[in-house]
Amino acid sequence: MLRELMLVLHDEAVGTRTNTPTPAPADDPILRLQEELQPHDGEFRVQCTTHPGELTITGIIQMCPACGARRDWLLICDGNQVSIRCRCTHQWVERELGRADFEAMADPGGEVYDSLQTTIQAAGYSGDLAGAYWT
Repeated sequence: MLRELMLVLHDEAVGTRTNTPTPAPADDPILRLQEELQPHDGEFRVQCTTHPGELTITGIIQMCPACGARRDWLLICDGNQVSIRCRCTHQWVERELGRADFEAMADPGGEVYDSLQTTIQAAGYSGDLAGAYWT
């Protein structure tokens, strides 16, 4: 009463098990970075605006955890993710803000720069003006 079990693998079955799915371009961080580094084509992928005063989110005044600054921010919007950057170069993602909040704070128009790094330097958020406040 001993039965033998024979497993038959067809070439098609083996092929589907060894082929890994290719990630979509939006899922691959390297492809996304290459896409972001392409020259400006008329569509803004990353937008920035300055916010000179205090920034209150859900009733709490934002404060830089690195230097204690309470005003003079650079807001960076990438898709629906908004980051806050201080003049001391500390930057964090603010999960309470979305694209609609960013657009409500941003002025229309403005300069167009080749990269986010160029924007950060031109706006004075590269660390050179850390601790400086304009009145």
